[in-house]
Amino acid sequence: MKKNSPYYFLPVVVLMTVLSLSSDAQILAPPPAESIRWMSFTDAVAENAKQPKKIFIDIYTKWCGWCKRMDATTYEDSSIVKYMNTNYYAVRFDAETHDTILFNNKTFVFRPEYKSNELALSLLSGQMSYPTIVYLDEGFNLLGPSPGYQTTEQLLPQLKYFAEGIYKDKTWEVYRKEVFGN
Repeated sequence: MKKNSPYYFLPVVVLMTVLSLSSDAQILAPPPAESIRWMSFTDAVAENAKQPKKIFIDIYTKWCGWCKRMDATTYEDSSIVKYMNTNYYAVRFDAETHDTILFNNKTFVFRPEYKSNELALSLLSGQMSYPTIVYLDEGFNLLGPSPGYQTTEQLLPQLKYFAEGIYKDKTWEVYRKEVFGN
């Protein structure tokens, strides 16, 4: 193409237009939705030392379909995200991790005969079911496990039950009847 051709600058104009549109699109795009601030078990222990909170542990495996569904639905719900980030240290814990975890002067390692890490075995009292949520108080005492897939409607009352200390005055069965009416 010749320099004095009217089409000589066409590729530059097209490129500038595309770049302009893509940068505008980035500016006009909505910010990403807030998500649960997941952390490792070790980080949750460290944060709890600075500012005590209840600990929420999502025990999952990479192959678990219901775990993935909970990630894509329940854990994406804005009411769950907001409540969890305010009231808990949220931990994602792969039950099959080969990582060594040091906690309370104990070393937790992967146990091939159980296909699980000893921390998961301990938190679930050997009842390996995925997903299972485990609630711990600020002193790392087990408040209770909650096995199985849970919808937002099922999970939010549980979060409140433990975070707000309702468990100290009412059994889960009594509280559940108050919330769900059955």
